[in-house]
Amino acid sequence: MDILETDAYDKRRRRNMSCALLLSLLPFFLSSALYFYLWTPDLVPSVVSAGVKAAPTLLLATVVLSWNGGQSVLGVAGGLIFSAVGDCCLVWPELFIHGMGAFAVAHLLYSVTFLSSRYATYSSSSSSSSSLNRFLHLVLVIVGGAFYIYLFPFLQKAPNSDLLTPGVGIYFVLITMMAALAIRTGHVATLSGSLIFMVSDASLALQVFKVLPPIEHGHIVVMVTYYLAQLLIAVGDIKAAEDKDDFSKWKRS
Repeated sequence: MDILETDAYDKRRRRNMSCALLLSLLPFFLSSALYFYLWTPDLVPSVVSAGVKAAPTLLLATVVLSWNGGQSVLGVAGGLIFSAVGDCCLVWPELFIHGMGAFAVAHLLYSVTFLSSRYATYSSSSSSSSSLNRFLHLVLVIVGGAFYIYLFPFLQKAPNSDLLTPGVGIYFVLITMMAALAIRTGHVATLSGSLIFMVSDASLALQVFKVLPPIEHGHIVVMVTYYLAQLLIAVGDIKAAEDKDDFSKWKRS
């Protein structure tokens, strides 16, 4: 009977947590909807447009901070804050390299978080699938490297190619490393968010460096996948922290 009561209590607590998390994410969903409602292809770069674009990511950072505490400033919350800085920079094309640098720092912070003990319960439980993880890591490296090689001639034609070409190469290494470490966590939301982030950045690169002719609604594709990726990474971090607490309680009992 005690076991049944404990199980029922855990289910109620998880359900209540999911409802509370969904409510705390409402400002993110509303601000994302506002961004897509206000955005137009001929939108003039301004402080207001930068603020509207960065607002959803900053609100996600606030949610992670409220659930996981101040230590997440050096983790996912910090990565979201640097991502918001990148969002603002990318509003102005001349600040593209600065934006890329801000996102590179975000990926470093995500990577450090995915290596932390918060995700240890997932990585340890997936040790039997280590060969699959190694295969997926190899696929990521091959795909990332092939995409950079494909992009290379277009980078050479871009303004500031002397900075852009190595900078994009370093950025590809960092985002690929972040996705590889997300595989290590074994957490579905974290892994999905990291892979979708790569898809979003690949789509952005194909458009910014004029690899493809102008795509109708191309910007919408980039931003939908971007916001979705950040949402999944943030939710994954909150869930990982919650499940780590559950795991610690289980070990003590």
